[in-house]
Amino acid sequence: MELRQLRYFLAVAEELHFTRAAERLHIASPSLSQQIKKLERELGAALFVRDRRHVELTRAGAALVGDARQILELADAAARRVRGTARTKLRLGHVSWLPAELTQLLGDVVRLDEWVLPSHTQVVRVAEGTLDLALAWVDRKRLEALDLTAHLVRVETMPAVLPGDHRLARADAVPASAVSVLVDSDQSSWLAWNEFALDYAAASGARVVHIDDGGVTGQAFFDHVTRLRVPVLQSPKRHTAPFPPSLVRRPVSTPARWPWSLVHRRDDDRPEVAVVVERVLGLRATMRWDAASAERHEGRQQQPGHDG
Repeated sequence: MELRQLRYFLAVAEELHFTRAAERLHIASPSLSQQIKKLERELGAALFVRDRRHVELTRAGAALVGDARQILELADAAARRVRGTARTKLRLGHVSWLPAELTQLLGDVVRLDEWVLPSHTQVVRVAEGTLDLALAWVDRKRLEALDLTAHLVRVETMPAVLPGDHRLARADAVPASAVSVLVDSDQSSWLAWNEFALDYAAASGARVVHIDDGGVTGQAFFDHVTRLRVPVLQSPKRHTAPFPPSLVRRPVSTPARWPWSLVHRRDDDRPEVAVVVERVLGLRATMRWDAASAERHEGRQQQPGHDG
């Protein structure tokens, strides 16, 4: 049972409406439903009676409300005490991109959070205060809704992966209209990627392929490429499976650029946060992380509170 799940449970218990609770939490309704179902499985009890017309607490759900509030109040109080302790290191969350140069540079001021979670989850954790900063993808809507500031660190240009015997395998660049993007049904894991992929497809003419096996990355991704026998856009999620010799990577004519940003709360004016921001942006300049793409991205898509 996670604190995040208890926060989600309380929001539904207070709203008695999944859509309103999801809006209050700034997450997608399917993700909220999945987390409530997961909590119910872990507790071995139904917490809500729900149909198309109404939502109400079960006896088990009503019994949990008071305990959940108390647990969250204690957790929030503990977090405030820890944040107030002198020289406590800031908590930095990440997703899949975390260069060694950055961790070495920040080792004296941050500690890496052990939970490696999707971008949309990490930015909510920053907003809630369970993280101080995160390296993640975040769009304009979430920045405004969660009252966050994002500093662009790197723009990662993603290639297409296709069979080595495909007619486009030797092309200098694959036309976007020939590319497929995978959108997974598991919104709790892939919400940020799904939103990015759908936006890219709408803008570029790429084809959307719906999947339900987590095959946005790993061996399942390579299996999809082999099965579809078309160029498929690679996600920024790092692959643990070895790249198959039967496949190749090629650039896409309409580049898909995924921005990694350093995210923190807009009202977080602690000197330690300013130190981290200064060091990270200094390192970006030194390392020239995709500098040309970053400049183009910032010129086109500057977001409120998006510095650097």
